[in-house]
Amino acid sequence: MSEIILHNYPQSPIAERVRLGLGIKGLSWRWVEIPRLPPKPDLMPLTGGYRRTPVMQIGADIYCDSNCILRELERRFPDPTFFATGVNGAPWGLGRWTDGFLFDLAIRLVAITGRDTMPAEWVKDRSGLYFEPSYDLAAAAKDIPHIAAQLRGQMAWVDQQLTEQNFVLGDNPGLPDLFIYPMVWVTRARWDQGPALFSQFPALEAWEARVAAIGHGDHSDMEPGEALEIARASDPETPEGVAPGEPQELEPGMRVGRAARWSEQ
Repeated sequence: MSEIILHNYPQSPIAERVRLGLGIKGLSWRWVEIPRLPPKPDLMPLTGGYRRTPVMQIGADIYCDSNCILRELERRFPDPTFFATGVNGAPWGLGRWTDGFLFDLAIRLVAITGRDTMPAEWVKDRSGLYFEPSYDLAAAAKDIPHIAAQLRGQMAWVDQQLTEQNFVLGDNPGLPDLFIYPMVWVTRARWDQGPALFSQFPALEAWEARVAAIGHGDHSDMEPGEALEIARASDPETPEGVAPGEPQELEPGMRVGRAARWSEQ
C-alpha cells in the first residue's frame, strides 16, 4: 500500500479533524504543506480544481472533503474504529451540525474579530467562500455578543454530554469527537474571548485536553513535487462510478462545483 499523504496547512480546523483521525488510528503519514490561498499549483493538478483543505492522496487516488477522507481511512484501517460504540450512522448526521451551524458561528467570530489583524487577501477570500456576497465583516461587529451567546449555548450541550464520560460517545474517541473538537480548537486559538468562554465548561475543557493528547500519529514532511511524481507513477485503485440510485443523474467526467447556500437560491 502506498503512503498516506495529507495536503494541508497547520491552521486549518478541518485538516486538524483529519490529523486527529490519523492519530486515533495510530497511522504514519506524510505532510505536504499547501498555501492557505489560491492559486495552489501543486494541488490543483491532483484535484481537478478542488481548492479546499485537506486533501488525502494514496498513490494516484485522491480524496477530497474530510468526510470522504475519514470514510476511506475507516475502510482501509478499521481497527481502531471511529465507531467504538457501534453507532455508525448518527455520527455522520452530527457532522451536518458541526459543519453547518456550529462552523458558521465559529468562523464568523474568528473572521469578524480578526478582520483587522489577518491578511487582507485572506479576509477577502474567506468572506467570499463562507458568507453571503453582501456580508460586511466590519458592520457585523455589532453582532458579536449575539453570535457568542449562540456558540455558548452549543458548547453547553457538549459540556453536558461529557460530564460522565471521557469522549462524546463513551470511553473511546470517535467520529463525534473529530467533528466537534476542531470548532473548539479554532475558536480558542483565534478569538480572544474563546478561552474565557470555554472556561465556563469544565467537562468540555477536560475533554479538549484528552482529544489534544491523542496527537496526529507519526508524520514527516514531503515536498509537493514528490507527491505529484508519486501520483504520476501510480495507477488509481478506486473504480470510477456513481452510487446506485443517485438522483442527479451524475456521470463520471462531469464538471461539478460548489452549490449555493439555501439562503442564496
